[in-house]
Amino acid sequence: MTSGTPGTPGNPDGADAVEAAAAAGGTETVRAADATAAGGAAEGGVKRGPRQRLTTDTARPEGGGRAAPGDAPAPARQWPLLTVLVLAGLGLLVVGTDPFPQSFRVGAILVGAALLTGAAIRRALPSVGMLAVRSRFTDMITYGVMGGLIVLLALMVQPGPWLRIPFLEDVLHLTVT
Repeated sequence: MTSGTPGTPGNPDGADAVEAAAAAGGTETVRAADATAAGGAAEGGVKRGPRQRLTTDTARPEGGGRAAPGDAPAPARQWPLLTVLVLAGLGLLVVGTDPFPQSFRVGAILVGAALLTGAAIRRALPSVGMLAVRSRFTDMITYGVMGGLIVLLALMVQPGPWLRIPFLEDVLHLTVT
């Protein structure tokens, strides 16, 4: 049984009546004992309008289904997320080991590229597994903006930036002096 099934501990009392009432047309008949306990009349069945359901679970984000068939092993089903994580891990490894000059810049660019790759995968594929966190649009914007900012900052970091943006230098001089 799942948490949305009537009769499970996660559902409020009377969930069976709500299910039956929804199937029968959206109203529910309250027994006399229930009506008296709720402050209503003790006569026969009292009709009330549709009862609101309590949310007991959250919906999976759009595109959050498996990226491979269900009989495939877990890594194959989650290859989009693993691609992003491996690329980001590679960038962190390059920064951490510092194997060559400017490795901090190359590693940061790899981390930003991992997020940009996540945005591209989220846009291109209908089902991306656990890479889907929010709606498709929100995920694409979040991954894209964060990845773009990380790459931009990695290109502009001192000493010896690979990218110079003149108006930003002017803004910095106005704020520091």
